[in-house]
Amino acid sequence: MSELEKKLLVLRKKIDEIDNEILTLLNKRMEIVKEVGELKNNTNAPIYRPEREKEIIQRLTNLSKQQNGVLGEDEIKAIFLEIFAISRSLERKERIAFLGPEGTFTHQAAESRFGANARYLSLLNIEAVFKSVANKESKYGVVPIENNTEGVVGITLDSLKKYGVKIVAEICMEIHHSFASMQDDLKKIKRIYSHPQAYNQCLGFLETHGLLDVEFIPTESTAKAAELAKNDENSGAICSKIAAKLYNVPLLFEKIEDNKSNRTRFIIISDFKTQKSGNDKTSVIAKTSHKTGALFELLKKFKDKNINLLKIESRPNKDDTFNTWFYIDFEGHIDDEKVKELIESENMIWLGSYLRDC
Repeated sequence: MSELEKKLLVLRKKIDEIDNEILTLLNKRMEIVKEVGELKNNTNAPIYRPEREKEIIQRLTNLSKQQNGVLGEDEIKAIFLEIFAISRSLERKERIAFLGPEGTFTHQAAESRFGANARYLSLLNIEAVFKSVANKESKYGVVPIENNTEGVVGITLDSLKKYGVKIVAEICMEIHHSFASMQDDLKKIKRIYSHPQAYNQCLGFLETHGLLDVEFIPTESTAKAAELAKNDENSGAICSKIAAKLYNVPLLFEKIEDNKSNRTRFIIISDFKTQKSGNDKTSVIAKTSHKTGALFELLKKFKDKNINLLKIESRPNKDDTFNTWFYIDFEGHIDDEKVKELIESENMIWLGSYLRDC
């Protein structure tokens, strides 16, 4: 055995010993989690508490800084979000509906909060996700609500108005397209599968690697692209990272999109009110009378109460008029007195108050 191998053996033994300690502590944690689950099940309290999870991650990040630890907030978040997800599954098994198919960015957003082992229900349109939650077929739903380059998702806003479910969390996720293939030699790739939108967002990468003249085969989703590339040795797929993982197609390049600042905001919907975190966002639906200055008067009430507006979007009534209603995001929580007073005085429809993540 060489000197290097001897040193590696010593280090690996230390790692094994630490892993044993981690496992022992995780088992202790999960035993306590099961007790928490029993208490929550007796009162039917929600098991998803994003404000509590944020508090834990922040506390551990501060502790790591005090210890001059290697782990920063991103690393701690990645580790503990999975621990939280497993903890929730031990407390209570609940179904999470999402805009499918499997392998989409919405699936990736859902898995980032609920973990790889959750009970997922893939649905083919956004309204179906809302119906699943409203009918209590699923406890949670995950759908996109806006993209920083494409704008809001109209059907999501309309469904929030229609189905009476609540926003309990938001997820801001960077959208990265990846290039996956069973073939590690780009010169041997004869076909590229992808959704046309994803393909057009990666033209710079394709040009750089001499792939613009390769046959492009459009698919209904990037997840389908990964599935097809799995069974076609001389092909590649432009897809999400989770789709490549799902179909076990090796990633050759992880971030190939032309616009590196592409982000999508997703919301998690359910049937309960979240608790205050101190950094909250509230979403409402508001209507105004059809007279001069009505919208100005509504917005002035936000200013008078010193409530910071974050977003306002108009949506059509979809009746025989051209009247509209407004979707509004602003800082604060429904349990804040000034927020509660404003919502009640204007007869707004409250859509949820939740930890601000975007």
